[in-house]
Amino acid sequence: MFIHLLHLGRVAYAEGLAIQARVVTARKAGAIGDTLLMLEHPPVITLGRNSSRTNVLASDEWLASRGVELHEINRGGDVTYHGPGQLVGYPIFDLRGDLPGKRGPHLGPVDFVRMLEEALIRTCADFGVMAKRIPKCTGVWTFGGEDSGTGFLHPILTDELHPILTDEAGKDGALEFQGRLSQVREKKLAAIGVHVSQGVTSHGFALNVTTDLRDFDWIVPCGITDRGVTSLELEADPATEPTMERAMNSVARNFGRTFERQMLWCESVDQLLAAGNDRA
Repeated sequence: MFIHLLHLGRVAYAEGLAIQARVVTARKAGAIGDTLLMLEHPPVITLGRNSSRTNVLASDEWLASRGVELHEINRGGDVTYHGPGQLVGYPIFDLRGDLPGKRGPHLGPVDFVRMLEEALIRTCADFGVMAKRIPKCTGVWTFGGEDSGTGFLHPILTDELHPILTDEAGKDGALEFQGRLSQVREKKLAAIGVHVSQGVTSHGFALNVTTDLRDFDWIVPCGITDRGVTSLELEADPATEPTMERAMNSVARNFGRTFERQMLWCESVDQLLAAGNDRA
């Protein structure tokens, strides 16, 4: 069993939607197998089915003057931003297929989203970034200073505390520093929003790799006001400097591991659509 993999490079959002629609049609017809499209968009703001226009902070005129498009689409979720330095993935999967964790005739959409999160959490780990889920906040997040209910401190910050904690005279200062740590909130590394039609998924995830995070000031990301956004570039271990190419390769590898499939590279949309059932 394979997952077809196609990297489209940087394409306009409308063009990406058109390509996605062609692939979804082919998947529904059984002409191709499950497919992961990976791409990058010019600056664009998208509003999902559950979005509120008030979460777009910039006016339409201001966005238009800067060439930023605005699209209302049929994925789940609220408002999000796509732009250069962000790896966007459109997994086009038939949930009725042979997928890990399937209980019954199809994999549930929520279970599918959890698997997307798992693949991205593993990707973050490849760059030395510890990431997690947050209940009721779909996506992939960094750890805060303290993980509620576990007392877990971020390992990098724990290393800073270690020499202080070994010194009796420094314990008061360490406790004060630990108190400040506990106020550090999680930050979003990847947003996820999917659509399911006739058992086939579309849309997917957006992973901030080297994204200019100032562009998120145009919106309230996913309608969440008490947590910010970050990128692999800001969070990564210095020895594992992230690039779009390395992030793409890591995502592809971790999709294969999570969905227990081999990844089959395609050179073009036409090659993908001509692949047929023999590779599904």
